[in-house]
Amino acid sequence: MRYQFIDCRWQLGAPERGRELYLEGHVPGAAFLDVDEDLSDLSVMGQGRHPLPSAPRFAAAASRAGIGPGVMVVAYGALGGAERLWWLLRHFGHDDCAVLTGGLEAWAGPLRSGPEEIAPAEFAARTRLGDTISPEELVDRLAHPELVLVDARPANRWRGDPNLIDTTPGRIPGAWNAPWSEPQPELPAGDLVAYCGSGVTACVVLHRAFLRGREGRLYPGSWSDWSARGLPLEQGLARTPNT
Repeated sequence: MRYQFIDCRWQLGAPERGRELYLEGHVPGAAFLDVDEDLSDLSVMGQGRHPLPSAPRFAAAASRAGIGPGVMVVAYGALGGAERLWWLLRHFGHDDCAVLTGGLEAWAGPLRSGPEEIAPAEFAARTRLGDTISPEELVDRLAHPELVLVDARPANRWRGDPNLIDTTPGRIPGAWNAPWSEPQPELPAGDLVAYCGSGVTACVVLHRAFLRGREGRLYPGSWSDWSARGLPLEQGLARTPNT
């Protein structure tokens, strides 16, 4: 098996920053995949800020990055970029993937600057079923006691405080708060569904749950999709996993 490191660093509101950081210094031999361009399809309308890429679109990006059969992917990044790639790889049938916990700061080896010549591979996407949830299904399941809906945004956005990111502040009714940038608390037993602002940092929640032996589903459009549809919302204090 061959190992392929993938740099998934990105910065919200600065679309070129991730590639700039990659060129400044990365794990030798690492490829770069951009959250906006490669791990999303921003041309898709009405599905939130970071719609999932289609199978052909993702397969093309993964192939350019040297991902194919017999390749173990090790992703690192920031703001959930590595976990987004981890989730997409599994979603499209490639389970040989891992996340470098702690990001590039945890890398103990040398760094290399500039571009890399990555030998392309042939990624064959096989879409996994049952790992996402649509807004329509989520609406129908909100009252079900077995649903464990987790909001990965910081507490102030979960409460619905005014902020510069969410056009409509608030949360999906009944959602627990487990901020992606903090240690994950113990979550209740049940059917885990994670969301965030646009479907990126929610993958951090799902990855951490997976490391504990628990699978969950992603609401890809997340709050940017839910709030745009005019669906029910909550604001203010409510339950968290610690209450």
